[in-house]
Amino acid sequence: MITRRFCLQLLATAAAGSLSAVALAADASNEPKTLLAERGALLFSDDLKSAPSAEWHVAKGKWEPVDGALQGQELPADMHPAVMRRQLKFQNAIFQYSFKLDGAKQTTLSINDEKEHVCRVLIRPNGFTVQKDDHDHDGPDKAVVFQTITTPIQPGEWHTVVVEILGQEMLASLDGDKVGFGAHELIGTPKANFGLTINGQTASFKNLRVWEALPNKNWADTKAKLAAVSPTK
Repeated sequence: MITRRFCLQLLATAAAGSLSAVALAADASNEPKTLLAERGALLFSDDLKSAPSAEWHVAKGKWEPVDGALQGQELPADMHPAVMRRQLKFQNAIFQYSFKLDGAKQTTLSINDEKEHVCRVLIRPNGFTVQKDDHDHDGPDKAVVFQTITTPIQPGEWHTVVVEILGQEMLASLDGDKVGFGAHELIGTPKANFGLTINGQTASFKNLRVWEALPNKNWADTKAKLAAVSPTK
């Protein structure tokens, strides 16, 4: 029950300038904190509790609902990682989803333009990598690893990853703690779709959300602090 005393305390706190409507909304949503950007309009949502809908393009692998999540695995006959993609035109966005590794060597969130890969976050049992992708395959362009964060990701445990893309910068955070980031001009180009990939045995996914990414006024200070303790590649 909301008491009169509670209301008076809330008003006093707001008057002091330490509580805003934005903060209240963020607390109510109970979402992991973002750093590079702030969440804007919700662009896409899929709980991933059932088989992929027609909007998803399942290119490779086996994808099926298991225990309230979408489980995927690479098929040896494909000779290619399991892949499913979805069209979504955007410039700046925040991706968030939960995942669980169950034997997979690697899973990635891949961000692409109309023809080529743009960037991705690669998740492995020993950590994750944030990178700009090779954008021409046979040409002079090469993938650029921004950061590799070493941290154990135990099989059978659920984790939440948040990937923020704003302008020429991108950032990934794992469980609201481990952070990797970087920048490249390619990141700032228009994007057309995103996908999930799996190398090896199974990985599961749930609660996928994509928001419009808006500038975070605190990013410059946060970036300086992160850079001061940034691990080597």
